[in-house]
Amino acid sequence: MSKSSKLSQWFRRMRYSRLFIALLYLFLGAVLFFTLIGNVRPDKLDIKLLSIAKNSIHSPVTIEDKVTTEKRKREAAQKVPDQYTYHSEYKSNRVNVVESVFSAVKEVQEETKAAQADQTDPTEQPDVSEQEQLQKLKKKLPTELVKSLSDQVLLALLNAPPDQLSVARESTITAVNYAMSDQIDMNEADRSRERIAKELQDVSVSGGLKAAIVALGQYAVVPNYFYDPVATKERRKLEMDAVDPVFILQGQILVKEGDTITREVYEQLELVGLLADHRAFQPFIGLFLLLSVLLYFIYKQFDQFSKQQRSDKPYLFAYTIIITITILTMKMISIFQSIEYNGLGYLVPVAMGTMLVKLMIGDRFVFITSLIFSISGSIMFNEGITSSLNYHVGFYLLISSLSVTVFLREKKRRSMILHAGTLVAVLNVIVLIALLLLRNGSLSLSETALHLLLAAVSGIVSSVLTLGILPYLESGLGIVSAMKLMELSSPNSPLLRKILLEAPGTYHHSIMVANLAEAACDAIGADGLLARVGAYYHDIGKTMQPHLFIENQMGMGNPHDSLKPEVSRDIIFAHVSDGVAVLEEHRIPKEIIDITAQHHGTTLLKYFYYKAVKEDEQRYTENMFRYPGPKASSKESAVVGIADSVEAAVRSMNAPTPEQIAQLVQGIIADRLKDGQFSECNLTFKELQTIEKTICETLNGIFHSRIKYPNL
Repeated sequence: MSKSSKLSQWFRRMRYSRLFIALLYLFLGAVLFFTLIGNVRPDKLDIKLLSIAKNSIHSPVTIEDKVTTEKRKREAAQKVPDQYTYHSEYKSNRVNVVESVFSAVKEVQEETKAAQADQTDPTEQPDVSEQEQLQKLKKKLPTELVKSLSDQVLLALLNAPPDQLSVARESTITAVNYAMSDQIDMNEADRSRERIAKELQDVSVSGGLKAAIVALGQYAVVPNYFYDPVATKERRKLEMDAVDPVFILQGQILVKEGDTITREVYEQLELVGLLADHRAFQPFIGLFLLLSVLLYFIYKQFDQFSKQQRSDKPYLFAYTIIITITILTMKMISIFQSIEYNGLGYLVPVAMGTMLVKLMIGDRFVFITSLIFSISGSIMFNEGITSSLNYHVGFYLLISSLSVTVFLREKKRRSMILHAGTLVAVLNVIVLIALLLLRNGSLSLSETALHLLLAAVSGIVSSVLTLGILPYLESGLGIVSAMKLMELSSPNSPLLRKILLEAPGTYHHSIMVANLAEAACDAIGADGLLARVGAYYHDIGKTMQPHLFIENQMGMGNPHDSLKPEVSRDIIFAHVSDGVAVLEEHRIPKEIIDITAQHHGTTLLKYFYYKAVKEDEQRYTENMFRYPGPKASSKESAVVGIADSVEAAVRSMNAPTPEQIAQLVQGIIADRLKDGQFSECNLTFKELQTIEKTICETLNGIFHSRIKYPNL
């Protein structure tokens, strides 16, 4: 065995192992991670403080500049003046003080007058002296007031006539009330006292009384406007809270070419992670988490798909290759991107990837694939700013990828790929026009035209690349697409023409088997097209010696009548191995070869076995006349084998009735089931019943009753 054959067999064994599947997921994740890591990693600049910037530097991220924000808050707080509180109650308090002084003076005067009125001898000296009156007055006044006003002031008030005292009282109260209505702080107190003194100097009273009320008025004026630390703090806090956070915006120019790297600029460069000694792991962690989520979705899709498909085809391996090819193509295009021109993202042929996925694996993977391409594109084509996302390119790539599900509906003709590519190109242009209008940008007419041209080219190139890559993936991975099957089913196929020309009876038999097998496979959810094409080629080995098979013996005797049973056996057995050899020589897909090799399984060649036993019962055993196999490993192989036996048996019947057909089909399926021919193909009893019913309906349609026309 050659080294290449050993390697091929090793790969076939390995590709279904859990280790190999895990390695595929790991490889896919590594491809995505390492192609995107350069677009999320912040640039590191070797810049010194107070050096000259060689190039203009843009911020790769949007981030709050907390240092500048705090600085602006402090400046706002410093602009807030000290807050003062006016105590209006001080006015009434000081007026009450003045009133209390005059009231006390009046009381003392009245008490003195009453004492004098009680004297019997008017010539006697008054019993109440000025000092006694003064002492009485002091007792009626607060201690603080007594200490503040001199005895001369109090005596002047006590000695004032009632009429002048009344004028003095009203004037002093009015002056104090008016003065205390103003906001008087510590600095304004002296000026307020001077103003009230001038005002009271104009009162029409005697000189001593005037001096007294001036002193009393100045005493009554006190500060009523005080610094409020609580209000000041609250006001400053409000002003600080009103300051909006300062952000360094993504794409903002931090320093222009030729400018000096100041301390402020240096701190901003450090903040956005552009300094060489700065380590920012957040983008890597974010990318890792995002890709982990995407890989999990892929895993769940394939887990469900493998349970429904029940196939050993390397779909995951094919998916990994398709994603890798598309992502690497996207990466190569993004390398040529510059800050001056950001339209290359519209050129990426992402529809190629989703077309290949749809054709080789199925529709259910188109959405997650489109999501991968969209996210990858939005990161790669981030307009020259690391750690950012280009949402316009991402949305454009998402729509372009998803459009494949709408435009590539017919998967059995390669011309539909070009047709779908054209429609994708038209949709790309429409979507891009919409995005340009939404951005309300100021692109020139030439730039807009170039953008639209790239979008159109993306769709066309996607279809061309799909047509070029698809055959290599089919042949290399052994996954046959519907288009490949349609090509093989064409009557112009060299091998089908060979069967038609060299073994016409076999060709007709194969067509009948194909009709039965396709209907049955479609009924149980298997691949009806694969069964049809497999049926076309299942008996190609008979073209080696067509006259030795009864369907090709037209108007001639049967050569097997004169041959030994074992010779006839070898001839019949050989059509399977010969067919496999012919198909392998022409590089027909493995699925077709498997159907050819397995359609007889290990069934017994009954006619020649009974003929041999009749000649010599002791010499021949049943195992000697069993096909070498292998047994059917797929539903399609099993169904083709059933259809092959049924068609041959029905063809030998003369005008079979529906009851006879049903009995025949039921017997053949039961015989194969009892013989263990379905033990390796996962057919269920319910599916066997469906196959039986479908084949009977198809045969009844072929052998329906016909009206007998009278002889003319």
